[in-house]
Amino acid sequence: MARTVFCKKYQEELEGLDAAPYPGPKGQDIFDHVSKKAWQAWQAHQTMLINEKHLSLADPDARKYLQQEMDKFLAGEDYDQAEGYVAPSE
Repeated sequence: MARTVFCKKYQEELEGLDAAPYPGPKGQDIFDHVSKKAWQAWQAHQTMLINEKHLSLADPDARKYLQQEMDKFLAGEDYDQAEGYVAPSE
């Protein structure tokens, strides 16, 4: 049976991650409090931010920005959106 966590983003019990995505206390906190669904949503949003804002992961400021946005995203707070992105209509 899959491990469940109370997800801080979605505020409900959901399937947890299989392993911590980062080393150290930050990774353990994500492992303990973020669902697989929220982590996958963050990864998709992060990709959009990197592409739309032309971020270079070699730039320490870009990595710091993404870390801050990840914290806000996973906490359910307001976070930056990719400018010009229009969700596909169904």
